[in-house]
Amino acid sequence: MTVRHEAATGELEVWIDQDLCTGDGICAQYAPEVFELDIDGLAYVKGADDELRTAAGATVPVPLPLLTDVVDSARECPGECIHVRRVADSVEVYGPDSAEAS
Repeated sequence: MTVRHEAATGELEVWIDQDLCTGDGICAQYAPEVFELDIDGLAYVKGADDELRTAAGATVPVPLPLLTDVVDSARECPGECIHVRRVADSVEVYGPDSAEAS
């Protein structure tokens, strides 16, 4: 898996669209430090404090050491609901709305 250099050099954040989440848990398998299934069976992002961010559109930073795992989660997600974007300009760099997905 190749992560584009320009995405890896800027600060990134990730969020999950729960309306599209299928609850497969692939994201939590790839990056359990960033994703977790809640009691409702849907995946959510979680912060460095291990607290789930359950508000719609809630984001967490993507830790650089976990970038590949987070990107793999977005690419393999059957619900196509994981979005990774640059913080600086909110451009999606991985996920269903990225140029990569086009």
